[in-house]
Amino acid sequence: MIFPEHCKNVGHASSKPCDDKVYFLSRYLLRDCEGGLEVLEVVPDPAAKGMMRPLLSSRVLAAGKEVYRYPEKVNLHNRTRLVELALESGYRCTVFTGLDEHQTFVLDPDLSGFLQVHVYDVTPPRPALSSCIRELEAAGMFGPLSVQFCHHLRDVSQIPADVFPCRAAGFTRTLDADPMHGGEQVAGCLTASQFFTECYGNDFTLINICPLELVTKEPFISRCCRSEREGITAWNGCAGAVVHWGSEPVKIYEAVRDLVRRWRAK
Repeated sequence: MIFPEHCKNVGHASSKPCDDKVYFLSRYLLRDCEGGLEVLEVVPDPAAKGMMRPLLSSRVLAAGKEVYRYPEKVNLHNRTRLVELALESGYRCTVFTGLDEHQTFVLDPDLSGFLQVHVYDVTPPRPALSSCIRELEAAGMFGPLSVQFCHHLRDVSQIPADVFPCRAAGFTRTLDADPMHGGEQVAGCLTASQFFTECYGNDFTLINICPLELVTKEPFISRCCRSEREGITAWNGCAGAVVHWGSEPVKIYEAVRDLVRRWRAK
């Protein structure tokens, strides 16, 4: 796969105002031809001076019916999504235009070199970790990491419990707002268990809904309300990262970044 690291290395040409010279940062060139776009790899002379420099060499990477111009503007920094779109196009080479009119391309798309990170979360209410990762990914924050996320969500509302953790999820009987009488089946976690025991005793059955209980694949990222579990860790024999229940986006990004770095350094 050829996927330029940055759009600044991709030029576009429809004429030759400077003869055969190209912009000094260009490593690839998109050229308008009679049969459509032509994608070239170019090597400007590194010994030359000035912004426009003579070519040492050039070669055609794809042309004509091999090249597809994606019709919508995209975030060029969301690299995983661009490779996915290129695969979906069915063409050997897909050219993308960014929101700022810069361009790039994906030639012979292949996700095999991308690390799959498993995201474990629960809903309702909003699965904060999973949703935040999707938003950060759409913004292009994970672009340089070359990762692909696989989301695993558990729907807590489908659990046959008498009591749920809190009103925020829309449940009618919850630990935070209703008195307990004993004998309840409680959908909760270690924190819910401690709360029930301290306030009402041990007459209850816990159905553990902590996202960490879902972990079966690595590397993973999950959230938990126990601050002592935060950080790069292992759970159920799997390596991963744990962020706090209410972690801000920057903490989630840093957790993914650190997890990926450690995983690849093994």
